[in-house]
Amino acid sequence: MLKIIGESAIPNMPWKERPQGYRQVMWRYSQNPIIDWNPVKNVARVFNSAVIPYEDGFVGVFRADHTNISMHLHFGRSTDGLKWDLDEDPIKWVDESGKPFQPGYAYDPRLRKIGDEYYVMWCTSHAGNPTIGLGKTKDFKTFVRLENAFLPYNRNGVLFPRKINGNYVLLSRPSDNAHTQFGDIYLSESPDMKFWGKHRKVMGTGGGWESLKIGAGPIPIETSEGWLMIYHGVLYTCNGFVYSIGSALLDLENPSKVLYRSKYYTLTPELPYETTGMVPNVCFPCAALCDAPTGRLAIYYGGADTYTGVAFTTVQDLIAFTKENSELHPGDAEIGRD
Repeated sequence: MLKIIGESAIPNMPWKERPQGYRQVMWRYSQNPIIDWNPVKNVARVFNSAVIPYEDGFVGVFRADHTNISMHLHFGRSTDGLKWDLDEDPIKWVDESGKPFQPGYAYDPRLRKIGDEYYVMWCTSHAGNPTIGLGKTKDFKTFVRLENAFLPYNRNGVLFPRKINGNYVLLSRPSDNAHTQFGDIYLSESPDMKFWGKHRKVMGTGGGWESLKIGAGPIPIETSEGWLMIYHGVLYTCNGFVYSIGSALLDLENPSKVLYRSKYYTLTPELPYETTGMVPNVCFPCAALCDAPTGRLAIYYGGADTYTGVAFTTVQDLIAFTKENSELHPGDAEIGRD
């Protein structure tokens, strides 16, 4: 029997039942987008953001692109996970001694509680080039920025929700300084969240919808079947890039080993808020709420680099879909040390 590990019950879990007659494994919230254009002063668009249960409701770290086209992280609160109150000002970061330590830019955050602290990962700048930024908070009032995890160039930093074999584990996608037309998912380990090594390749690109590049999405979900990883894959078409959502299962103790990998996407741009916007044809997942007793999942994703949407499924259905439609690629089942 499938078990979900390390997740809790979410009493006010955002959820809508699968529409009658709908056959896909993942379905959209009927009132998407939940965040539209110009949600607060000087913020044009909010998308590719991270949310988590907190106290009696939810909190989130949101990518907010300002009206001068600069990228920042803003804090937000919600009672139901669907209607959000966003702070007008960006998060103010300090270093571990309490001095200001603002990132030059910040986008595509992830968020997870480990122990008694909440860790934030995002794409930040190092000498003007992209890499993985890290920070933490205990109360969502004081945000402490840590040293960057890597040198440039890197994106899509995603922490596992617990230590594995005594180390913190982080997924990322090494890249370049442009709109990368390549990219595989890698794994790195750290004993202290400061020094990262033991780099391993997890997954390379596949076919069709994920043939150009891939990147980890929400925090992986631990189950008795393996780590459920929701990720994005990119197809290059004659009309530009198309970002879709997919799923895979990784080995619990060696998560650089892929057990199953769906050859089909679970969600792709179809509706206007996904196909039309600042960057058309994008579904980009960054967060997933998991209600452990029921297995219900609410997946938060960016639409067209403009909107925030939610899609639903269950852990049980998504794992079954992934296993039934699995197609591994060369190197997926190997521990990539070379």
